[in-house]
Amino acid sequence: MRAQTRDAIGRAAAPVIVGVLMLAGWQWVVSANDIPPYILPGPLVVAKTLWVDGPSLLGSLWVTLRITIAALGSAVLLGGALAILFAQSRLLERCLFPYAVILQVTPIVSIAPLIIIWVNDTFLSLLVCAWLVAFFPIVANTTLGLNSADRNLAALFRLYGASSWQMLRLLRIPSALPYFLTGVRISGGLALIGAVVAEFVAGTGGAETGLASRILEAGYRLEIPRLFAALLLLSLTGILIFAVLSWIAQLLLAHWHESALPPEE
Repeated sequence: MRAQTRDAIGRAAAPVIVGVLMLAGWQWVVSANDIPPYILPGPLVVAKTLWVDGPSLLGSLWVTLRITIAALGSAVLLGGALAILFAQSRLLERCLFPYAVILQVTPIVSIAPLIIIWVNDTFLSLLVCAWLVAFFPIVANTTLGLNSADRNLAALFRLYGASSWQMLRLLRIPSALPYFLTGVRISGGLALIGAVVAEFVAGTGGAETGLASRILEAGYRLEIPRLFAALLLLSLTGILIFAVLSWIAQLLLAHWHESALPPEE
């Protein structure tokens, strides 16, 4: 137990130490070379700007976060349901999966203007853009997991007369759960990226202004410390999303899946 605690502390402390050293080096380079803040602000200037402009930036972050959460939730529901349909019908998978791939490899920047024009609602158009980026990893990973159920166990289920619904519920879905959760973790970050990119393209303004618009505004005004502060908030939000989804995955997989069990002594 003590060894596991020491290992956990070591894993947490290592990136923190590296981060502190990088920030110290960054501050030293800026101070030693007298670099003006409108070119490269130091960490102290960024922290001060975040403290001063924090309330307005957090308000904009909440707008972006709402789009991200809605897009991720939609991707989980629709992507998971589509993967189950693909697993139940190989013909349906062969017919529709290539179109999912096409949507994934098409740059969202190129089709976002069309979506914004066609969908006559700002929030809904941004949601669609973020969803298009987020749903493919869930579809691909969950389909792979559903098709990776142990063939011997599947034969045993058929031997005992299990229906296709029983086999799906009792064998294939539990087998696919780690794959599904991995896809959700990937899609969490992609949903945030999709929301930000959609906001860049839409150029939304006013009271319902996302953080991407704040970044564009700061860049136009050469308010580089404010730009860095907004980028820092986005990075911390992405880390928080990944951490929360990883924690949920750990809860769901604990005590039964190999990936969540502690290493043997």
